[in-house]
Amino acid sequence: MENESISKLIPLIILVSLGVIESFGGLYFNDKRSKNDLTIELISLTVLPTLIQPAILVFVLFTMNFWFPSFEDYFINAFFLWHILAFIILDDLTQYLWHRLSHENSFMWKLHRPHHVVEEMGVLVTYRNAVLYYAFMPGIWFSALLIYVGMTEVYLYYLPVKMTIILLAHSEIRWDRFLYKYKILHPLAWIVERTISTPCTHYAHHGLTSKDGVSNPNGNYGNLLFFWDILFGTAKITRKYPTKFGAWNKMKEPWYVQLLFPIIRSKDSRSELSSVKTDMDFDPSKDYKDYDS
Repeated sequence: MENESISKLIPLIILVSLGVIESFGGLYFNDKRSKNDLTIELISLTVLPTLIQPAILVFVLFTMNFWFPSFEDYFINAFFLWHILAFIILDDLTQYLWHRLSHENSFMWKLHRPHHVVEEMGVLVTYRNAVLYYAFMPGIWFSALLIYVGMTEVYLYYLPVKMTIILLAHSEIRWDRFLYKYKILHPLAWIVERTISTPCTHYAHHGLTSKDGVSNPNGNYGNLLFFWDILFGTAKITRKYPTKFGAWNKMKEPWYVQLLFPIIRSKDSRSELSSVKTDMDFDPSKDYKDYDS
């Protein structure tokens, strides 16, 4: 119980600390960050850990205990490195694939779109996604299954490490600049940027268009591990940061449309989230530059 409390406390402390620092920098007090944006971010940040993840965990544990009770704690005595590998494959790799699918499939893009319509980075951007994007995310379901079969202890360490890296990758605090500033640290930077997600590589994913030579909107999908992008050929590393962020269609629908699509759809026929299909519907396989006429 003590370890579980600590595992939840560490990411919360980092989130609050980064948010305070960003606030002092004026991030949340400008024209780009609207009340609608803050509403989306705060609701997403609250709903995922207090509703979606617990609901999935309870459902999986109940179902497994009812149908497959013999598998409870089945792997509890397995070598801990196998536990770590299980989470890396069944949680982080599947999240990479889920994230990549959301940029290649039109419907999935609409669930992921809230994450990209903001025009600047910040720690609160981290969990901006439609509710159904997380409700069906394979990694959350697999993690619940791994907990049932006895991998809880490793999960309590794995989760805060992953959350910390993801929060730092979205934050306005570009911690990796330190590695690029000093030549003696460049070999270390080379390893780090090819292993985990950093602000530089993840900012590139949020960049408006690859036309700037820095951004990679349809790549750099990694969450904990950037290694997946290296392995599957979706990586772009420049050690530079985009100057413009966002999605091709900058329409910002009400928070409830963005978070509850397709249950609630936009009333504006120009919107990707409306029930009317138009010529302006986004093709996630293309870059912003393909629409920039």
